[in-house]
Amino acid sequence: MVTVRDVARESGVSISTVSRALAEPERVAPETRDRVVAVANRLGYRPNRAASGLRAGRTGALGLVVPDLENPYFASVTKGVQARARQTGHAVFVVDAGEDPALETELVTGLRSQTDGLVLCSPRAAEADLDAARDAPVVLVNLRHDGVPSVSSDDAHGVVLAVEHLRALGHRRVAYVGGPDRSWSDARRRAGLDAVRERYPDVETVTVGSFRPRVEGGRAAADLVVASGATAVLAYNDLVALGLVARLRERGVDVPRDLSVVGFDDTFVATLASPPLTTVRTDLAHLGARAVDRLVAALGTRRPNAAPTVGAPPEASADDVLPVELVVRDSTTLAPTGQPVPPR
Repeated sequence: MVTVRDVARESGVSISTVSRALAEPERVAPETRDRVVAVANRLGYRPNRAASGLRAGRTGALGLVVPDLENPYFASVTKGVQARARQTGHAVFVVDAGEDPALETELVTGLRSQTDGLVLCSPRAAEADLDAARDAPVVLVNLRHDGVPSVSSDDAHGVVLAVEHLRALGHRRVAYVGGPDRSWSDARRRAGLDAVRERYPDVETVTVGSFRPRVEGGRAAADLVVASGATAVLAYNDLVALGLVARLRERGVDVPRDLSVVGFDDTFVATLASPPLTTVRTDLAHLGARAVDRLVAALGTRRPNAAPTVGAPPEASADDVLPVELVVRDSTTLAPTGQPVPPR
């Protein structure tokens, strides 16, 4: 096995210089760095990153906690996290809390000792989770908390885009099927409804409650949507929209002729639906990648013997808000009156 000592001897430099050239190349003169790298490649040397991590007090792993991996939203974010982590030389431990806040906090506690930092995606027990990870760098996805870096999508604007689209099609009564009570994203969507009411007083919006963010949640809400008299409905996410469409079909309500349906997130199921869903799109893989960028930046700026802190340093504490866009497919059409209503 080729060792760092072999590379040092062939390069004519010290072992510590080889280590710096391979791990922190900016700290080595370019000519020396290039010579070391060339020798390492020629000899087939591969650094022992586990040992290096132990010497630096690092595990080389990041932790990701999600509420439900069966939900394609979190699966897509997870893929983004894993892809970017590989690019930065980190492994990822992924745990699924099963929408259970108590279990979520327990998992955070367990991950803390096995990882260098944590990404908490849509945490249901935010305060308890942050307390459990109080000595670790943390990045939040789809939640904001003072002093903790976060990455989220512009959900409120997404609701405005969806309602503007429906309004242009002549819809003047729009229902919203909400998500879980603990969901920060649901609160942002409802903030978007408030903005719609101020901007478009000719559009009446009706909320029909809070439901599980899964297909069965949409099925449970469908009858209430029909009873509301709305001609269009915005669902908390694409899975809820699928449940709505399935139950509406059982009732003989045609989508989109009788009722237009809009999803949220543009997960892969949106294109598999019948009809394909109009939905608000977020680049979920990029969302996960940005969370890793924030976490790695926090790790890179921490001194080995620094006092424990939660989150990133002040210069990296700003929230990242990623843009959204509306993807129009076949689940929305003109209001049942048949013609679009001209805007006032």
